[in-house]
Amino acid sequence: MQYIKGLSQYESDRESAVTFGKFDGLHKGHQKLVSKVRELSKENNVNSIVCAFDMHPLWERISAVPQIIMDKRERELHLAGQVDFLVDCPFTTKFSQMSAEAFIEEIICGLFHARFVVVGTDFRFGYEKRGDVHMLADYAKRYGYQLFVIEKERYQDRIISSTYIKEVLREGDVEKAKEMLGYPYGVDGVVEHGKRLGRTLGFPTVNLHWPADKIVPPNGVYFSDVRIGGDRYHAISNVGVKPTVSDGERLLVESFLFGYQGDAYGKEILVEFLKYRRPERKFESVDELKRAVSQDLDAGRRFFRA
Repeated sequence: MQYIKGLSQYESDRESAVTFGKFDGLHKGHQKLVSKVRELSKENNVNSIVCAFDMHPLWERISAVPQIIMDKRERELHLAGQVDFLVDCPFTTKFSQMSAEAFIEEIICGLFHARFVVVGTDFRFGYEKRGDVHMLADYAKRYGYQLFVIEKERYQDRIISSTYIKEVLREGDVEKAKEMLGYPYGVDGVVEHGKRLGRTLGFPTVNLHWPADKIVPPNGVYFSDVRIGGDRYHAISNVGVKPTVSDGERLLVESFLFGYQGDAYGKEILVEFLKYRRPERKFESVDELKRAVSQDLDAGRRFFRA
């Protein structure tokens, strides 16, 4: 898969099957769109394209602090091997003012040479969101593409959406989030040096700084999996600020990896949250903290054996 950063960087004269959206989380609803694009691409020998609207320029203009499920790098990793092209489309002022018809003519047809357009039922586009699936259907014959409108995926009685997933993550229900995402919610980054308190206590951990723009589940202890390179380890992870031993407010993820003996400093890892165990709390002493961590590890061993 080629990752294209900006519409102007896409260069291909081949016809395509293309889908559009923010794709925050690439949840099961998004995956239906991607699967249809991949199917049409294989059956008709055309490019398969996911065009993801990058909202960062808009957030910067309005001084908004986003709370995202998935960053660009995570999206790229999840789509690797699934489509031919992942194209970032920055939501600049100029792009936001493009009319709906110009979007069809210049982007869908002029740039991507779309033979097939795949969107969800609520897809909106163009200036003031004046374009929708009905407009796409009306213009299909004029511009020579075939439209596929994909019904929403549901979890129990609700439509799966990035907004719904953020709700359950804020509640700490990482298990429900996994059901809607199709994979565990996680955070990745480079392992940084800490104060080595965990090693002193007999529970050495790997530490990540939580990205400022990524949605945070409640502070507390989670059963988790941690990926380092091509290896995966069961783990206990704490999301929080270490109130027993620190007065800081820097949000960290500290993970104890069962069976890991290496040095992870400077390595890129992914922490995937499987189940919430307990809230973070301030203990009266380091000994009390040590007892609680020991109980967490015992609970983790039982969880992973089961």
